[in-house]
Amino acid sequence: QVQLVESGGGLVQPGGSLRLSCAASGFTISSYAMSWYRQTPGKERELVAVISNAGISTMYADSVKGRFTISRDNAKNTVYLQMNSLKPEDTAVYYCKATLRGLGFWGQGTQVTVSS
Repeated sequence: QVQLVESGGGLVQPGGSLRLSCAASGFTISSYAMSWYRQTPGKERELVAVISNAGISTMYADSVKGRFTISRDNAKNTVYLQMNSLKPEDTAVYYCKATLRGLGFWGQGTQVTVSS
């Protein structure tokens, strides 16, 4: 079965850091572009970061540029999102997505809460 499983979410204080992981099983991510999305109640799911299959090209939402870093380790079949200088407005459910020529796989999401 094809699965993406996110982990690493939790409660963190403003200014703190978290690293999210997305572990794939049932397929190999090396051919897929990998993305992180986030969603809060009443808002559309928004794209946070994208990394190309070779890991050479990345893209970030303006709201997280300079604070978040997406990376991948194809040998471990895992994608990461390093989140630094976290703000309360970063609070959301974060989702991992794998995409190849219109075919997309989603993870179940992991909650990130930034609060004092």
